[in-house]
Amino acid sequence: MRIFVIAGEASGDKLGAALMAGLKSLTTVEFSGVGGPLMEAEGLQSLFPMDELSVMGLAEVLPKYPALKRRLNQTAEAVLETAPDILITIDSPDFCLRVARKVKAASAIRTVHYVAPSVWAWRAGRAAKMARVIDHVLALLPFEPPYMTAAGMECDFVGHPVVAEPRPSAAEVADFRARHGFEGQPLLMVLPGSRRGEVNRLTPIFGEVIAEVAAARPETRLVLPTSRHLAPLVREMVRGWPIAPLVLAPEEGQSAAFTLEKACAFHAADWALAASGTVSLELAAARTPMVIAYDMNWLSRTLISRMLKVDTLTLVNLVSETRAVPEFIGKACRADLITPALLGLMDDPGAQIAAMDITLERLGEGGEAPGLRAARAVLRRAAIR
Repeated sequence: MRIFVIAGEASGDKLGAALMAGLKSLTTVEFSGVGGPLMEAEGLQSLFPMDELSVMGLAEVLPKYPALKRRLNQTAEAVLETAPDILITIDSPDFCLRVARKVKAASAIRTVHYVAPSVWAWRAGRAAKMARVIDHVLALLPFEPPYMTAAGMECDFVGHPVVAEPRPSAAEVADFRARHGFEGQPLLMVLPGSRRGEVNRLTPIFGEVIAEVAAARPETRLVLPTSRHLAPLVREMVRGWPIAPLVLAPEEGQSAAFTLEKACAFHAADWALAASGTVSLELAAARTPMVIAYDMNWLSRTLISRMLKVDTLTLVNLVSETRAVPEFIGKACRADLITPALLGLMDDPGAQIAAMDITLERLGEGGEAPGLRAARAVLRRAAIR
C-alpha cells in the first residue's frame, strides 16, 4: 500500500508519526509526503522541510504567501505523480485542504483528514466545504463524528493523543519537587499560552490574580512552563510578581529532558491557572484541577462571540458533559472574577476530579493507542469502499 501523508506543524508531526507506526504494524506500507522529524523517524522522506508550513496569523502569512503557494502546488503535483492509494492530511486545514482540493479535482484518490474541525463550536459551514474534498475524517473527540457524517463524510473517533503521552513516575515527580525546593509546599502552575500574543495579553491579568493569591496564601509557590523562544518574554513579564515563578523552558538540544521535566511539573502541581486550549486535557491527564481564562483582541472577540454555538470552550467540560472547570473567556477574563474562583478551587479541588476521570475515559485512556486506532480505521474504511 502507498500512502501520501502531510503534516504542517509539530502537533501534526506527532499525530502522523503515531499513525505511521500503527500502519506499519498492520500492513506493508510505503510512505511519501511532508512531515517533521518524528514522521521522518518512521520512514518518511519529507518533500521539503515541514517548518516552511508552520506559519500562523495573517501578518505572518502574507509575506510568505508566494512561497507557501509554490509549496502547495508542489505538494499537490507530487501526490498526483505518486498516485497513492490514500492521501492523509493532518490538521493544518489552510494548507492541507487546499492540497486535497487540487488532488480531488484531478483524480479519484481517496482522502483522509486527521483532526475534525471544531464545527460544534463555531463556523459549522466548514464541514460541508470539507466534504467536497475529504472522504474520511479521523476525530480526536468522541462527540465529533455525527457532525462529520451529517456533512457527508465517513468519520471515526480514534482517541485523543493526550491519553498516550508518557506519564512520569511518582519517584520522578517527587524528585522534581525536591530539586526545585517545592517539598511540602502548595504548588500552582501558571500557563499563559503558547503564542506571543497570548502571553502578552494574559500574563498581566494572571499577574493581578497571583498578587491576590500571594496575599491570601503566601506559602504558595509557582511553576510556569513555556517554550524556548517565549522564555525571555515570560521572564521579563513575571519579574514584578510577588511570588517569583520557576520558569521552565528547554535549552537547545534538551527537548527530551524538558519533556520529562514539564510532565513532572504538570503532575507535581496542586492546581493550575491556564489559558484556554488543549492544555486543559494535559492538566486533566495529570489530574490537576484548573481554572481557565482567555481573551483575544477586540475584533476577534466580537466576531467569535457572535458565532459561538457552545456555552463553554473548555474541553474537559465538553467531553465530560459537565461544567466542572470554571472558565473566564473574553470580557469575563478579569482578575476580579478569576481570583475568587481560583482561591475557591485551592480550598476545594475535589469536584473536578470526577469530570477529569470521565473525560480521559471517553478520550480512550486505558485502551488501544490512538495512533493504532487511527491506522485500523484508515485500513478498514479503505477496504470496505
